[in-house]
Amino acid sequence: MRLNLPIFSILLMSTIFSQTYAGDDDPNNNRKQLKVNKINPDPPRLDGFLDDEVWQQAEFTSEFFQKDPNEGEPAMHKTEVGFLFDESSLYIAARMYFEDPDKIHAYVTRRDKAGNAARIIISLDTYLDRRTAYTFGLTAGGSRFDYYHPSDSEHRRESSFDPVWEGKAQITDYGWSAEMQIPFSQLRFKNQDEQVWGVNINRWIPNTNEDLYWVLIPKDDTGWASKFGELVGISGIEPSRRIELLPYSASNAKYTSGTDPLDPFNDGSKYDSRVGLDLKMGLGSNLTLDATVNPDFGQVEADPAVVNLSAFETFFRERRTFFIEGRQLFDNNGPTFFYSRRIGARPHGSAEGDFLDNPDNTTIIGAAKITGRLNSGLSIGVLSAVTSTEHADTFTAATDSTQEIRGRTRVEPLNGFGVVRLQQEFGASQSTVGVMLTGVKRDISTGSALAEILNKQAYTGNMDWDLRFQGGKYVLSGYTGFSHISGDPLAIVRAQRSSARYYQRPDATHVRLDSTRTSLSGYAGSIRFNKNSGEHWLWGTGVSAESPAFELNDAGILFGADGIGNWAYLAYRETKPGKLFRDYELQVSTFAEWNYEWIRSFRIYDFNFNFTFKNFWRLGMHYHNAPDNLSWTKTRGGPVMGTPSHQHLQVRLSNNHASNFNWRARTSYIWDGLDGFDFSSSARFSVKPTDALELSLEPEYERERTSQQYFTRFEDTGRPETFGNRYVFSAIDRSTISTQIRLNYAITPDLSLELYAEPFAASGRRFDFGELRKPRSLDLRFYGTDGTTITKNAEGFTVTDGADTFELENRDFNIRSFRSNFVLRWEWRRGSTLFLVWQQDRSSFEEQGDFVTPGSLFDSLSARGDNFLALKVSYWLPVN
Repeated sequence: MRLNLPIFSILLMSTIFSQTYAGDDDPNNNRKQLKVNKINPDPPRLDGFLDDEVWQQAEFTSEFFQKDPNEGEPAMHKTEVGFLFDESSLYIAARMYFEDPDKIHAYVTRRDKAGNAARIIISLDTYLDRRTAYTFGLTAGGSRFDYYHPSDSEHRRESSFDPVWEGKAQITDYGWSAEMQIPFSQLRFKNQDEQVWGVNINRWIPNTNEDLYWVLIPKDDTGWASKFGELVGISGIEPSRRIELLPYSASNAKYTSGTDPLDPFNDGSKYDSRVGLDLKMGLGSNLTLDATVNPDFGQVEADPAVVNLSAFETFFRERRTFFIEGRQLFDNNGPTFFYSRRIGARPHGSAEGDFLDNPDNTTIIGAAKITGRLNSGLSIGVLSAVTSTEHADTFTAATDSTQEIRGRTRVEPLNGFGVVRLQQEFGASQSTVGVMLTGVKRDISTGSALAEILNKQAYTGNMDWDLRFQGGKYVLSGYTGFSHISGDPLAIVRAQRSSARYYQRPDATHVRLDSTRTSLSGYAGSIRFNKNSGEHWLWGTGVSAESPAFELNDAGILFGADGIGNWAYLAYRETKPGKLFRDYELQVSTFAEWNYEWIRSFRIYDFNFNFTFKNFWRLGMHYHNAPDNLSWTKTRGGPVMGTPSHQHLQVRLSNNHASNFNWRARTSYIWDGLDGFDFSSSARFSVKPTDALELSLEPEYERERTSQQYFTRFEDTGRPETFGNRYVFSAIDRSTISTQIRLNYAITPDLSLELYAEPFAASGRRFDFGELRKPRSLDLRFYGTDGTTITKNAEGFTVTDGADTFELENRDFNIRSFRSNFVLRWEWRRGSTLFLVWQQDRSSFEEQGDFVTPGSLFDSLSARGDNFLALKVSYWLPVN
């Protein structure tokens, strides 16, 4: 499939032209307005009581309407909200009436964790771009939360927005009250004398599931900031230069059990301390520079335990503050062109010796980024980072014939990362078109060991668009992108042979492995058209293509290239409450993909049903059916092989989110045409014994039998049917059980204790070994039949086939793991935080394969492991 770029570009630009000069298709021409008065002379004392005389100068609104439980009806509980401002800040006061104040959900939580507490939310479109918004929320317990809406959607939120602001709440005889102070230095807005901002206000009352809005956006409509009312009256303020310094000091200690007394690098303890500085500075009124010197890129939370038997990487979400803040500006349509955890990842190289001192992560020397949005509607994100050369120290003990050897092996080169993302908004419906470029350059010497495994240079580019019609009711979206890598021929061979493309396939007709290449270039693209809102019917369809040479894994994420796909869906929904359901949605869809020689790798027919009962319980059901297909990846570089048909059934049930005892449960069952199956069940239980304490448990169990799991490959000229190779598979029985435990205690909204613990146990037992009988087949030639024998031994299995004998190693496993995190967070002054962290990471491995039971979780507690202690203190210093 080739993209006709000239014709495609003409069509795209003509659509953009028609959008740009179209009339205003926003139906909300007569917007509600709130007047903001200037404080004269003194601002209120922020305590949440609203007893300052200055609040008599505010104009309060009480026009709120229900989204739930009765959409469009006036609020059952009165709410009053008013605004004031001075030269430095916006002040907000709110009175929330409730007939029984003792029953208000005034839970105390740490910042950005509102839970199911009663709350008041203020959303501000300070650019008045009718697309993006900042949101500030306060619970009845006084806990602050905030997030950013990067697009015209209420539910697309970026919690990385972390401004410095103040909020207080109090329980009163009429309900509860709230006061907020939002410094203008924490907001971005146009440099003009008269400010007009978009605004909406939301109050949630969990006791009655009452969801109130000042500007009500119907459930069957789309949009968020585009529907806001207007906040008028602010004048005479200027955007701040926003110079903020955040110096920090950190110390940590790591204690390891079970160390070898002969290990010269590790006596069981390691200590480290460091200082650094983060800088945040406004560049004009619209852009912000974030820079860091000797940065601390440690993450406070631990990654979950997983067992990965696939040919692909495991990816975890970003948890480091520098990369989280403003990350929405680096989002794009299509695959992930930028994955920030590539920066500072574990070194790629390896070293050899009896004992090694290998760095866990690559050191980030420095990083900087520029983010923001211009008055023209152009959003900008630029990021640069440099990581250092890393070495592993090695030690080989002396023997009778050799002396001890100490060495140093380079395991990671100096790396430079760069990302640029631009997105222009245009038209009355806030359509967007964007471009993105990424680059990775490594200081690698020709002929070195690292040159054989790493690309010397990697560049990618992307152009994407969201063309919105009728206020976002219809959206034409898509992207087109390219990639280019270059380096040593061995590195490019490695890329050609990777699990993303498998150029070495002996039966491939559209690609071939070229050991002389020093570069690889590819392209990708997608286009889709969706109807996103309407009373009942929604639909969408699209196509995509990724060329075989497309590669993103130096700076981004790509599981597989060489694909041409299409999809379509049709949904019917009802948003008005009936006799049984409050709302429901029924959806049918289909997905299919082929590679570039038109081998169909999958087709799925998918059915989804979601219901919300009148009591706010939710039921979801999913079923899909996939017929027999062919796979060009199953043999991991070998010929195309068949995959069996399979079916999947899943049921989900949850209770009312507003309940003090909150739970959800999920059960899933997959079965295929070769008697394989995958049963899994999980649940989450959350309870708040007190207003300040929350306990949650997330148990999960999975039992899986895969009939054809790839095992290994042997060269054998006696097997011409499979191109002179034996592609060996086995069945595998797997069992996994885990429980995530979280205990959060908010002593105050600014001081909290958090405990996270995850005991984890998994097993796998291999059996029914065999080899692929012929390409494009599901059939295996099982060992022990057809003139072959298989015998178990101490190391695994011995297989004989006529004159050939080969060994299969034992890969059965039992894994036990226990990961825990104890974190004390204290925001000891606004913007300044102290962290005290204790982490444990225990694990054990045995070559057994016994099924795990709930008792296996307790075995993980006795496994050997590491203890990590850390203390970090930061101090927020606003220079202006």
